[in-house]
Amino acid sequence: MRGVRTNPHATLRLPSVPATLRSDDGMHCHLRIARPVSDLERARTMYCRGLGLRVVGSFENHAGFDGVMLGMPGGAFHLEFTRCRTHAVAPAPTVEDLLVFYVPSAAEWESRCAAMQAAGFEAVASFNPYWEADGRTFRDRDGYRVVLQRGDWRNAEAA
Repeated sequence: MRGVRTNPHATLRLPSVPATLRSDDGMHCHLRIARPVSDLERARTMYCRGLGLRVVGSFENHAGFDGVMLGMPGGAFHLEFTRCRTHAVAPAPTVEDLLVFYVPSAAEWESRCAAMQAAGFEAVASFNPYWEADGRTFRDRDGYRVVLQRGDWRNAEAA
């Protein structure tokens, strides 16, 4: 990653996504991926700096839990990281528990990979070799993995 300039405050640009997702039967939804973490502030900082996410919500001592939600403005998903005040919930990710972000621009992909490492993510070999061909896998301090896939992806339209 030498020589690659990165702006840790830049938001990862993804193809236009509606604020809600719509299923074939018309159900509207928004996707939240929730994960326990060992250090809430560290997770917030790493994911904001590495992926350019922003804090979209947070809570303190809600039934014994603290949390922060991170997302992209207008996005149809967000990540929630939580910590339980009454008992430790140890993160238990496997090598196949992945968040995958498709980044169409090669320059943006290089910049974002550099930002991930600068934010404290560790570049690791992917367990599934598919992600090695056009992507790079990173692991956070709790062992959760994020793949930055160089390229575009769209859902196939129903026939």
